[in-house]
Amino acid sequence: MNHSQPSTPRTSAGREPLLPALMTATGVSGVIDAVSYIGLGHVFTANMTGNVVILGFAAAGTPGFSTLGSLVSLAAFLVGAGIAGRLDVAMGGGASHRRLRWVLVSEMVLLATATAVAFATSQAVTALIALTALAMGLRNGTVRKLAVPDVTTTVLTLTLTGLASDSRPAGGTNPRAGRRLASVLAMLAGAFGGAVLVRHVGLGWPLLASTIGTGIAALLVPRRATST
Repeated sequence: MNHSQPSTPRTSAGREPLLPALMTATGVSGVIDAVSYIGLGHVFTANMTGNVVILGFAAAGTPGFSTLGSLVSLAAFLVGAGIAGRLDVAMGGGASHRRLRWVLVSEMVLLATATAVAFATSQAVTALIALTALAMGLRNGTVRKLAVPDVTTTVLTLTLTGLASDSRPAGGTNPRAGRRLASVLAMLAGAFGGAVLVRHVGLGWPLLASTIGTGIAALLVPRRATST
């Protein structure tokens, strides 16, 4: 049933040096969803599950939810993920450090563009949704291909499920509990910081913070190749 097993050797110990960069990127995701949900009209640009649910709410006539914003976010995210897939094919699935660094630098450029737009005008909501969702799709598609266990950088449902179902009270051995908890805390910290900034200083500064955070993540990617 599980057809992904042949790729397992690419995703184990050799991916561990990527963890600091990926955890930093997870924190950035929290900031980005704070910006999009609080500041861009109840739309998610990192968490696509939320957008599908929001589209259901909007279709039912629930006030306060944007069909257009969610559709733009989904479309831009899918484009970004598609580009990530093409990059993986072009690079033959190897050179994980170089590929992740390239994607994080590209994400940084997109977020820097969104930052400039946000500081220039508060009316370009659709452009900000598209830019941030494109950046998150590009990164998410790449992280999925890297398949570092329990680190997706944008969603936590499976991470939280693993924490509970693999815990000792549930009869498990609690594998990678520290990594899972770190992912949750990184997202929480990013969402908290992003929400504070959006509420008190607008959209430009949290987007600038996310740009800087992504740059730091890119710098944390090891220079030497990890095992593939």
